[in-house]
Amino acid sequence: MFIGEYTYLIDEKKRLAIPAKFRKELGKRAVITRGIDKCLVIYPMSEWRRLAQKLEKLPSSAADSRGFVRLMLAGAVDVALDKLGRVLIPDYLKNYAFLKKNVSILGLSNRIEIWDAKRWEEYKKRTEEKAGDIAERLKELGI
Repeated sequence: MFIGEYTYLIDEKKRLAIPAKFRKELGKRAVITRGIDKCLVIYPMSEWRRLAQKLEKLPSSAADSRGFVRLMLAGAVDVALDKLGRVLIPDYLKNYAFLKKNVSILGLSNRIEIWDAKRWEEYKKRTEEKAGDIAERLKELGI
C-alpha cells in the first residue's frame, strides 16, 4: 500500500526519483497517466491492468465515457524504473500537470500521485479548510 507525502526534485534530464518506500510495491515497470486534478498518477502494472479492464467496459456511445477513456489511456506511458529508482516524465505529462522542479509525491493506497509542489500546497490548504464539510458529506455515504 502506498501512503505518505514526499517532496522530490525533477532533474535536468526530466527524471524523478520514486521514494524508496514505494519502489518494491511499484516494481520495475509502471504506468504514468494524467490525473483528474491536473496531477499525474503512477500505477503499478497490476493495478493499471485492473483499471484498463474497467475502462474498456465503459460505453463508447457515451461522450463522458469516451472523453475519460481518452484522457486516461491516450495520456498513459509505460515507464521503467532505473537502478536508482527514477522514472522519466515525458514533456506532455509535465506540461499537463504544470510540473516544474519541485514536486510532491503522494501515496494513495493503490496509486501514487505527482503534483507540482506549489500547486499541491494550494490544493491541500483549500481542502483542509473544507475538511468539516467534506466529512459531513462522507458520513452520508457511510464513511
